[in-house]
Amino acid sequence: MDTKVKKILITGGAGFMGRWTAKNLLDKGHKIWILDNLSNGFEKNIEEFRDKLQSFTTGDIKDEKALEKLFENNFDICVHFAAAIDVQDSIDNPEKNFNDNCVGAFNVLEQCKKHNTKIVFISSALVYKTAESGQKITEEHPLNASCPYTANKINGENLVMSYFKTYNLPTVILRPFSIYGPFQRSDSEGGVMSIFINKKLKSEPLDVFGDGEQSRDFFYIEDCAEFVARACLSDKAIGQVFNAGFGEEVKIKDLAKKITGSEADIRFIKHHHPHAEVMSMCADSSKAENVLNWKPTISLDEGINRTTQWLKLK
Repeated sequence: MDTKVKKILITGGAGFMGRWTAKNLLDKGHKIWILDNLSNGFEKNIEEFRDKLQSFTTGDIKDEKALEKLFENNFDICVHFAAAIDVQDSIDNPEKNFNDNCVGAFNVLEQCKKHNTKIVFISSALVYKTAESGQKITEEHPLNASCPYTANKINGENLVMSYFKTYNLPTVILRPFSIYGPFQRSDSEGGVMSIFINKKLKSEPLDVFGDGEQSRDFFYIEDCAEFVARACLSDKAIGQVFNAGFGEEVKIKDLAKKITGSEADIRFIKHHHPHAEVMSMCADSSKAENVLNWKPTISLDEGINRTTQWLKLK
């Protein structure tokens, strides 16, 4: 892993994944700039280390002039988190999702090309076609554009890879599985883990879509931030696609039972977008282990405990 101090831009750096990646890279001694339009992130997320940033800019990746100005800093690396991430909203408003996730990515790529800035593109495990239960998903697993959000993530990946092949731009594509932990939103825009724990703390029933048989591979946010950081700082990662997960398949109904401790506190409700549901997801992260020397370290029980303690203090 390269130990030279890097100038790094993080788009969407005030969001859940972005803020943890910024903190990780700051702790490693790198110089960090953040760009965020605050549509899904919050300035309070970065209060802990804001004075250590080179700058925080409230702006949008669709604003080409703002990007041009920011890239005058001649970054070594751009970690591109900024995206519209709500699946249902992509179904209701596909044009907005396309502009945020495809046009925005194109604008960032153009600036990276102009300045020969390595781009680490944060995709999603939701791009994969559903697997058989118990089957771990490798990077070669078939993809499936099940909704506008996943289609636009796949489009973004293809665009990024085309810049690697056409312009020799250093690129990396990351597909994290189900991340959770402190600073994840626990409202309707949040992740299932944070939503469930928050409802448990409020003594509210946990709503499970469908029959709860759908499974996810949950891994802790600080493990994810280290994964992203290693992809940023490794020359071996260039031109590659990497999965990251804990490697354990957990059914949503079983997660609900683990968190609430009582089946009586679980409600099974109609799924609002069943056609976009990936029923079985479990990561094969062996490529990341072999190339990036990365492995997750925080168990599910430990991660739930840490997240619960943070939510209690929120």
